[in-house]
Amino acid sequence: CASSGAFAALKSDGSVVTWGNPRRGGNSSSAQACLRADVTHLFSTAGAFAALRRCGAVAAWGNTARGGDAEAEGAALSSGVQQIYSTSGAFAAVKFQGSVVAWGDPERGGDIKGVQEHLATGVQHIYTAFAAFAAVTSSGSIVTWGDPGKGGDSTSVRSELATGVRQICSTEEAFAALKEDGSIVTWGCAQLGGDSSEVRDQLAGGVTCLCASSGAFAVMKEDGCIVSWGHPDMGDDSTVLE
Repeated sequence: CASSGAFAALKSDGSVVTWGNPRRGGNSSSAQACLRADVTHLFSTAGAFAALRRCGAVAAWGNTARGGDAEAEGAALSSGVQQIYSTSGAFAAVKFQGSVVAWGDPERGGDIKGVQEHLATGVQHIYTAFAAFAAVTSSGSIVTWGDPGKGGDSTSVRSELATGVRQICSTEEAFAALKEDGSIVTWGCAQLGGDSSEVRDQLAGGVTCLCASSGAFAVMKEDGCIVSWGHPDMGDDSTVLE
């Protein structure tokens, strides 16, 4: 596993070894007692690491502003964690009952106070962009948080994301959701795919597949045609297929 300046290796005996820039997770001495055994998975942001242990507890280290300090959430992360997701500067952990615990840079998803009541139970999966999270709940609705301009604010399409979401993809700063009726909903940075208004009619239904580059989205429809939008240098122009 790697941050932007360090590595962490999970050994077969469940211990962890780290090296690289100490300010980006290369020095794990602060969490060493938790990394000697029973670690099952490693996760990273740009400057920190998080280890998930067999007992469901989490240990974090590295740049405190990028998720390397989880002490404030210590009790919530001491057991019951199933999975961890990360943006460039924050972590989000899903616990057994589907609740979410987040820590790290508030502007990159480390603060869930504004949506905490919607993340108390039933979260099944979390998708990530550079600075935002999008959680899918058991009802098929979407809850987002993080940088508002980079996918963390989906209030403009809240009603469309209330139910029936089948899949989500992300560019660096935008999300696109494929719904069960074959339509597409987008939000986030307009230049990187958050604005699909120019192809809205083509995305109203019949979409079977959705994928993304770092700055553009592309879908395949039932008739085999491709529709794309986003940054022109990152895959927006699919006219070559015509």
